[in-house]
Amino acid sequence: MILILILGYTSITHGQEALCTSAKKNLTIIEPYDIEVTFDKTTHLLFPSGIRYVDLGSTNLVASKAEDADNVLRVKASVRDFEEETNFSVITEDGTFYSFNVSYNSCPRVTNYSLTKTVKTDREWNSKPILFKELGRNSPYLVDELMGEIYNQDKHFIKQICTRKFGIEFLLKGIYINDNKFYFHTQIKNLSFVSFPIDFINFKVIDKKKAKRTVVQEVIKHPIRVYSAIDVVQGKTVSRNVFVLDQFTIADDKVIRIELHEKNGSRLQILEIKNSHLLKSKLIQQENVRKDKERYFERDVK
Repeated sequence: MILILILGYTSITHGQEALCTSAKKNLTIIEPYDIEVTFDKTTHLLFPSGIRYVDLGSTNLVASKAEDADNVLRVKASVRDFEEETNFSVITEDGTFYSFNVSYNSCPRVTNYSLTKTVKTDREWNSKPILFKELGRNSPYLVDELMGEIYNQDKHFIKQICTRKFGIEFLLKGIYINDNKFYFHTQIKNLSFVSFPIDFINFKVIDKKKAKRTVVQEVIKHPIRVYSAIDVVQGKTVSRNVFVLDQFTIADDKVIRIELHEKNGSRLQILEIKNSHLLKSKLIQQENVRKDKERYFERDVK
């Protein structure tokens, strides 16, 4: 009886080990990068996308994003000659996760690192990229790819929504939809030689024009993703952009107003969109983006 129990216990133990080993095999290992830091010099890391999150493994490190450069991280040692290796992690706006092992070197050979050439490998490790709350189940990388597809195709299928004032032409080229997200494709053309600095762009739902004494109700719609940050449209140039907003509809007695505000100026541009335009949004297919994925990777790693 004792022998049987021992054999049974051994079988169970081996079975548990096999299960544990099997579970471990299912985990994808994200290989860390090895870098060195020092107290008297700053190490810079250049990422292919804006930095969203940074976690430091110990107080031996300090880090911050570079001013006016969301994709550059500054790292240095906060104490001299720390002995134990530490680490830090970074999540970028395209949903990619990066891991770094850090050791101290009083005179590091390299202080500047570019991760833009490693984008293919990192995205292969992140086969299921990190999801951001505002994007729901949409992958940040896929949303960026859809915006890029709209921008590169540059189609203009909405013809009536346009304004031209003060030497500036502002128009809506198209509205697309994918997975409960609207993609608004806009264009700004500066017809003058006077530059047009952009302060901000508003999306709001308002009542259609009523009597002057009627109070107009406004609901602000905040873009959750923007293809490109445009600060100024120089004279005689054209700039385009893509804005992502959560899906919504409006009543027939309301319109969507897009307001383009000039910084330190008064050349306000306004577009108004009806609910009928939203309902005619074109579906942008994910399959088309996936077909171009390898070409995108190859372009980035060259």
